[in-house]
Amino acid sequence: MRTKPPTDTPTVRANAMRAITQYRYGTSDVLRAAHVPRPVVGDGQVLVRVRAAGLDRGTEHLLTGKPYAVRLAVGLRRPRNPVPGRDVAGVVAEVGTGVGGFAPGDEVYGVAPGSFAEYAVTTPDKLSRKPADLSFAQAAVVPISAGTALQALTDTGRLQAGQSVLVTGASGGVGSYAVQIARALGADVTGVCSAAKADYVRAIGAHRVLSYDRDDWTDGTRRWDLVIDIAGNPTVRQLRRALTPRGTAVFVGGENAGAILGMARQIRGALLSPFIGQRLVPLLAREHADHYKRLASLIEAGQVDPALDRTYPLEQAADAMRQLEHGAIRGKVAIVV
Repeated sequence: MRTKPPTDTPTVRANAMRAITQYRYGTSDVLRAAHVPRPVVGDGQVLVRVRAAGLDRGTEHLLTGKPYAVRLAVGLRRPRNPVPGRDVAGVVAEVGTGVGGFAPGDEVYGVAPGSFAEYAVTTPDKLSRKPADLSFAQAAVVPISAGTALQALTDTGRLQAGQSVLVTGASGGVGSYAVQIARALGADVTGVCSAAKADYVRAIGAHRVLSYDRDDWTDGTRRWDLVIDIAGNPTVRQLRRALTPRGTAVFVGGENAGAILGMARQIRGALLSPFIGQRLVPLLAREHADHYKRLASLIEAGQVDPALDRTYPLEQAADAMRQLEHGAIRGKVAIVV
C-alpha cells in the first residue's frame, strides 16, 4: 500500500510533531514541512528530542535515491522513512527497556534516522555525550562527517605522525574535518579545493592548499603517503601518480561516479591493490559511539573545531539542501529545531 502524506489538521497536529518529509525521490524541491506521528521508543532504543540536525552529502544521496544501489537499503520506489536526516544533537526524552548509560535529560549527539523532526529514535550504540562546550548546532554537524574523516585517516588509512596527507574536497563536510584531524595527529596536510575556498582551508589548518583550477596534483611532481579522495573523480592511474611507492589512497566518495553503483573507481582500485606496492582502499565507514567519543576528546582538546558554516530553521531545510546542491557551503550546515 502506498504511504500517503498525513493530512495537516488541528487534530493531527495535537498528536504529532513537526518534521520535514519527502514522499518521493528527487531534489530539494520534494521536501515539505508537515506534521507526522511522533515516533514511539521500543526496547533497546532511545528517543531523542532533536535540538539540531546536521546536513551532509549522504543525506542528499538518500534524498535523490542515487546512486540507485542505495534504494536497496532505503526503499526501491520511495523512501521507507519519509523523514530525512541522520546527524543529530539533542536531549534524551525517553529510553526503552534494556537501555543503560542514558537517562532522560542527557545531552547527546550521534546518528538518528529521521532527524529533520522534533523527535527521532535511535539505538544507544549510535549516541555519545555531547561535548559540553559545543552548542547543539555545532554538535549536530560532527558525527557522520567527522566520523567518516576519522575512520578514513586512522582505521583505513593507517595514518602515522610525520606522514604527508592530501585531502581532496578539503572545504566540504568530510574534508574540513579530515584536514583538522590529520593535522592533530601530526601529519603534514595539503588540501585541494576551489580557489574561492582556499583561505578557508588554510584557516582550518592545512599547511598548503592546491586549487582545482590551477594545480594538477596528479602530475607526479609531488607524492603523498596518504590521499583521502573525497571529491571529484580522479582515475586510479592519477591517484597512483600522487602516491609514494608504498602510499595509500582511501576512496571516501566522489560525485558523478555513475548512477547505478557510484563505485566504479573503488572496485577497480580494490581489484588492483593486491598486485602493487600501493594500497587502494574503499572506505567502509561505520556509525558508532566509539568514534564520537574519540572526536569529543579532540574537540575538547581544541584540536578540532566543528565545521559549522550556518544554521537554518527546520522549516527552511529545503533551502539548506539547495545550498548543498549548488556547492555553496563551506564545511557543514545545521537544521535547528
